[in-house]
Amino acid sequence: MDSVQGYRDPEPFSAEAQSLSFTFFPAGKDRRAAMLEIIREARESLKVAFYIFARDEIGSEVRDALVEAAVRGVDVTLIVDGFGAQVDETFFAEMTEAGGKFYTFMARWSQRALIRNHQKILVADDKVAMLGGFNVEDDYFAPPEENGWNDLGFRMEGDAVLQVSQWYVELVEWASNEKAQFRDIRHRVRNWDAGEGPVQLLIGGPSRRLSSWARRVSQDLEEGDRLDMMMAYFSPSRRLRKRIRQIARKGKTNLLLAGKSDNGATIGASRALHNKLLEAGANIYEFQPCKLHTKLIVLDDAVYMGSANFDMRSLYVNLEIVLRIEDAALADTMRSFIQDHFAASEQVTREVHDARATPWTRAKWWASWFLVSVVDYTVSRKLNLGL
Repeated sequence: MDSVQGYRDPEPFSAEAQSLSFTFFPAGKDRRAAMLEIIREARESLKVAFYIFARDEIGSEVRDALVEAAVRGVDVTLIVDGFGAQVDETFFAEMTEAGGKFYTFMARWSQRALIRNHQKILVADDKVAMLGGFNVEDDYFAPPEENGWNDLGFRMEGDAVLQVSQWYVELVEWASNEKAQFRDIRHRVRNWDAGEGPVQLLIGGPSRRLSSWARRVSQDLEEGDRLDMMMAYFSPSRRLRKRIRQIARKGKTNLLLAGKSDNGATIGASRALHNKLLEAGANIYEFQPCKLHTKLIVLDDAVYMGSANFDMRSLYVNLEIVLRIEDAALADTMRSFIQDHFAASEQVTREVHDARATPWTRAKWWASWFLVSVVDYTVSRKLNLGL
């Protein structure tokens, strides 16, 4: 379709909400420039955490910027995930020699091995933060015509930045302790104070009780009247699917999901859920120009944005960071942002779904759901089941 061929990432845009200032970066080139600018302008401290950190062009560029920051006296701390990142102490030797600190969030082969630090965090001088779904790898900054990841990063200034810094301290305390136990990270997730009122910093992760992220979004879904979601990986629990269907029956649910991915099983897992959502009246779209990695929810007047997908691992297992802002004007802005992508998407009508849903394909969809929801993305990415 012409709208897909002619698709271009939106330009950066800004918003004010609840005494916070935001700049949003839908395009990879703008996210890259913003991230490097924050690092290069830091004067006192840099707190950085990424799930994926690759040994490629952008990985080297970010590393070199961190080295320069450490050399000029900035207190630099970096955490990467032991499963997602390709880098190690050697790659950051110059940074640590200049006084920077490097930690790997690596679960030992025990219960800890179940979790990933899926968060993406950049904080400079405890005054500016950048969050979102993107990682440090070339694909996350490539344009749509090169099938780069469609993603969203945002720069934030205001009091919530201090909350991000406080949570980062918790991460460092755990990641820097080689003897840290699984129950310790569960304790930190369970006892995190997300705050009250219209701005909440929600943390997801393993906990015997629901994390602040899973609990808050579950409550909002139970009470919600209108839902717009732009989500890379969509395979929530049965209970949350039921709550989405309840909103859809009111005729106000739009789900913008991935039509392309590096892991076909995640698309199959999502499609396994389409039938009942369509029956309830949900509008479902699959984004076509390139791989979708954005994580954005607008639920009534609340906006959720950060690192979390809407799947079992992001809701209940992996460490995630999500900012929830209740603000009607911001909700309108982000709802429009989502809906502006519909023209470059295929609407999954009842006819489209029924044509896809052969018995063999449905079996592969549900096998995909099991793999991505119960097993692990690294396994499902290798298998893919022909999807």
